[in-house]
Amino acid sequence: MNGTEHPGPAGGEPAPARRVAPQCPPGRYHPAEFGYSDIDDDSARWASRGYWDATADDYQAEHGAFLGDTDFLWCPEGLREADAGLLGEVRGRTILEIGCGGAQCARWLVARGAEVVALDLSAGQLRHARALSAATGITVPLVQADATRLPLADASVDTACSAFGAIPFVADSAAVMREVARVLRPGGRWVFSTTHPMIWSFPDHPGKEGLTVVRSYFDRRAYVERDWAGRTTYAETHRTVGDRVRELVAAGLRLLDVIEPEWPAGHDRIWGQWGPVRGRFFPSTAIFVTDRPARPT
Repeated sequence: MNGTEHPGPAGGEPAPARRVAPQCPPGRYHPAEFGYSDIDDDSARWASRGYWDATADDYQAEHGAFLGDTDFLWCPEGLREADAGLLGEVRGRTILEIGCGGAQCARWLVARGAEVVALDLSAGQLRHARALSAATGITVPLVQADATRLPLADASVDTACSAFGAIPFVADSAAVMREVARVLRPGGRWVFSTTHPMIWSFPDHPGKEGLTVVRSYFDRRAYVERDWAGRTTYAETHRTVGDRVRELVAAGLRLLDVIEPEWPAGHDRIWGQWGPVRGRFFPSTAIFVTDRPARPT
């Protein structure tokens, strides 16, 4: 979710800014090449771990105050779980947070009586999670693991959640849905927020042309950055709304709701291409509310 912008790659195709990453320090993470391409799950995993390890300090410094040390923020629009109640009752529930970052959401859940495990691929982000737990006195069990290979037993959690965690950065997001369905108990809920697919069609920062479509909504290639050795250093994937629904249904989950938060009046904090200019016209975040049916449908 940053404001770093790159010129388009060769051929004139516009390249988006990094959508969820923080502002990059000048000259430190500038890619040798960038653009849109298919990417396999191993390459995406390697890039995600390295990128978030390298930028964890910058991310938490830039966004930590907005996220809060013990708050549950779903999206840059400012929607909080305290107001939305998308997870339902959390007291006494066993909850898994996927892509926890600094585990701010997990601490909010613990403070309300939940038993929480917070998972992230990045050791750098988990280092911040441990520091924040020490500072707040709210301890959360932390696990470094891949969202496509959850190290939990079948039917072991009541609820799973992810606030802009792993989903945008996983090439095989269908595998995440299958894994969540596996670890959820019957009747358990899975709620995740991610980049709304509409924003891939529009420029990150409207210029004199305004909000004009620059890319097909149906182009599912990932935005990829590579270093001078040709290694993938950042990858962000794109799925349509229909793709997400099919992934969920194929995993045996039931879609209960899709939340498209509106940009609140008076909210002027810009987070990459999340901001009031575009937010007045179309959503930049999609929140999927699902459950594992108590009985097979």
